[in-house]
Amino acid sequence: MVGARQDRRTSAWRWAVALVATGALALSGCSSNTESSGPATESTAAKAEKVDEIAATVPEEIRSTGTLVVGVNIPYPPNEFKDPSGKLVGFDVDLMNAIAATLDLTPDYRESDFDKIIPSIQGGTYNVGMSSFTDTKQREEVVDFVTYFSAGSLWAQQVGAGIDPENACGKRVAVQSNTTQATDELPARSQKCTDEGQPAIQIVPFDGQDAATNAVVLGQADAMSADSPVTLYAIKQSEGKLEQAGELFDSAPYGWPVAKGSPLAQSLVQALEHLIETGTYKQIASNWGLDEGLIDAPVINGAIN
Repeated sequence: MVGARQDRRTSAWRWAVALVATGALALSGCSSNTESSGPATESTAAKAEKVDEIAATVPEEIRSTGTLVVGVNIPYPPNEFKDPSGKLVGFDVDLMNAIAATLDLTPDYRESDFDKIIPSIQGGTYNVGMSSFTDTKQREEVVDFVTYFSAGSLWAQQVGAGIDPENACGKRVAVQSNTTQATDELPARSQKCTDEGQPAIQIVPFDGQDAATNAVVLGQADAMSADSPVTLYAIKQSEGKLEQAGELFDSAPYGWPVAKGSPLAQSLVQALEHLIETGTYKQIASNWGLDEGLIDAPVINGAIN
């Protein structure tokens, strides 16, 4: 039950990541949302440079254009979304910019319906997809994936609250309505509590993730559960008010889809390996508060299910 984009276009999970600027502002208690207090911007994002031997592995039909055509669907903060000026930003964006620089290519981001990205890769319209795709066995039947991150579900609490997701009977847990956490995870945990004669978990639903997060900050809920990048971003934006509760669970890899059998997959693997070795990958993730989902090495087609 991974709350990534494996399911977000076929259920209400599509709204589970609506931690927009207004929500971040509310939970931080700030009077304004400036670039200096917000997430990474162009001026703070890690930079990368061309690596000749890696750039030489890019398929000639892509290398000759000097452009990497990237299909993307937004918004999905903190991975890919637009800032107040309309600029495309996010963890995925910073990472793909660094990948493209390593390959001596200029990224050409093209917005698309989520469900159309993979077919457009198959049809040759896009070279690669960048939209927090969960790498699945079913998707690997039609495209190849290069893994770059591990996402799952993750709880957050007020600093020092001592909440244990594995022993949360009777606790108030905020969640966005109709998410995987609201419909599957928390009811199952609550049922386990009552089956064992313990008080049920008090599931506190909200229409938006920003409100669920704010409930924890204000003490209206003991904890929250959400997709791991969303939770980590909320912690990052809380300015020390929130911390992780327990460990990430039900994890699965995010991946970049490319055409089946395309040598571009290996080029992406080598570029990401380089960014991991130089520390650029970690720096980009840290800028967005996403260190928890870092991987040690990318693979081609690393689906768990």
